Amino acid sequence: MDVQRIILIAAMALISYMLVLQWNEDYGQPAPSGEQAVTSVSAYSTSSAETDLPQATDETGSADVPATGTNVAKAQLITVNTDVLNVVIDSKGGDIIQVALPAHKASLGSEQPFVLMEQTSNRTYVSQSGLVGSDGPDASKDGRPTYQVSQTNFELGDQNALSVDLTFTDAKGVKITKRYSFEKGSYIVGLSYIVDNQSEQNWKANLFGQIKRDRSEDPTSSTDMGMQSYLGAVFSTVEDNYQKIDFDDMDEKPFKATTPDGYVAFVQHYFVSAWIPEAGADYSYKSRQLNGNYIMGFISPDFIVAPGESKTVSANFFAGPKDQEQMEAANDDLKLTVDYGWLWWVASPLYAILKWVYSLVGNWGLAIIGITVIVKAALFHLNAKAFKSMAKMRKFGPEMQRMKELYGDDRQKMSQEMMKLYQKEKINPLGGCLPIVAQMPIFIALYWVLMESVELRHAEFLYLTDLSVKDPYFILPIIMGASMFIQQMLNPTPPDPMQAKIMKMLPILFTFFFLWFPAGLTLYWVVNNILSIAQQYVINKQIEGGGNETAKAK
Repeated sequence: MDVQRIILIAAMALISYMLVLQWNEDYGQPAPSGEQAVTSVSAYSTSSAETDLPQATDETGSADVPATGTNVAKAQLITVNTDVLNVVIDSKGGDIIQVALPAHKASLGSEQPFVLMEQTSNRTYVSQSGLVGSDGPDASKDGRPTYQVSQTNFELGDQNALSVDLTFTDAKGVKITKRYSFEKGSYIVGLSYIVDNQSEQNWKANLFGQIKRDRSEDPTSSTDMGMQSYLGAVFSTVEDNYQKIDFDDMDEKPFKATTPDGYVAFVQHYFVSAWIPEAGADYSYKSRQLNGNYIMGFISPDFIVAPGESKTVSANFFAGPKDQEQMEAANDDLKLTVDYGWLWWVASPLYAILKWVYSLVGNWGLAIIGITVIVKAALFHLNAKAFKSMAKMRKFGPEMQRMKELYGDDRQKMSQEMMKLYQKEKINPLGGCLPIVAQMPIFIALYWVLMESVELRHAEFLYLTDLSVKDPYFILPIIMGASMFIQQMLNPTPPDPMQAKIMKMLPILFTFFFLWFPAGLTLYWVVNNILSIAQQYVINKQIEGGGNETAKAK
């Protein structure tokens, strides 16, 4: 009968496993992740871009320049390719209408670069910039300026830096050069407006930079269970260096602030785009919703060029992965977009340790194992005390059962005798909870580290092809559940029957939850459990062995 029961349970477990695999294949696939080709920018409509620019005198945040004009010069698409950026610029307005990242693939196994920003029939996510105000060409009744360019294709190649100049001469004869600057290995795009005023009057305008995006879903978000990464705008000001303003916030009330040395960004899972104006002036930051699109940006103070003079106004645009070193180079506070939540003070050191271990071993899976060993070593003495307490509880389990049978329903007497036993043998009945309590902040913080670390995206380890998503075969969650079951066998059985049943269900419950957790996090928990089992086994043998030797001596 026992053999038949074992065979039946094994068969049911195998069938359940196969059902979960099939469900994952049918319903658990991630959403498409930006695999549109570069040619998709042909869907870009410059007329739509003309209706959403700010005015320097705008008090409501909703006024816009005219949508039509007499400026009908033919627009061109300009491509700029560096080692880390593939950018498409529209000569009409000089906006960045597509950013692709060749170092980050659209999906696992794909050769297409990940498309961060684009203007297609399916998604609007572009970077706009220009000069508005009394003389700004982007506020002209003729519509946005069409810039001239020497060529339509630029390659960084073996150079360390590349400049792309777009030129325009307004009706007063003022020459405006819109210059984009690129550097090798950098996701920072420099923007400079060089205004050469050879007219007889002062020339005045205001620089603006803004990000326009619709409410489409994050193409890099996970469909797995668990916490989701933030999707929305972030404003950095002197008062609050990391202020989230999501779509609902912008629907409810536009954001407005005036501050020096800030930035405006749009954040999604693993990637970010941001406008960072030049330091040293007070900029107006605003958000607004217009025709289903969300616009977040900045406007500079008046920019005045006297007759016969030439002046430059600048800003930086960042578009790329949440690489903390690169973001810090753009702005000290931009790295806060790697959002670890309220446990940042735990997560930040963990990330630093994880990167250090990776620098030694060269594989992110091994780095996770390494950080697990380090965390376990740091908590070694705390765990040892807890495991000793549980070992003593296990050792004196028969004595506790005898006392329970002896005193029956006399709960008061039972409690008194139990307390005497605890004091005599130095047993802490709550000691077993300490490792879990101590590790939960680390567990949650490491979850966010693994969730927010773009380095783990498509990182391989053994049979796993991406440590940032769930184990496709659920091998690690099953091992994790089995290790939890083994741990329970080493622990004392709870005296309360109901509590004992609940404890037996925990491995099954945790296995179910971990099915959809990132494989990197599950790997951490598996290694942690294995190390805990080894430590607890040794301590149990020491405690029980000591008790046997004492009994023999008597």
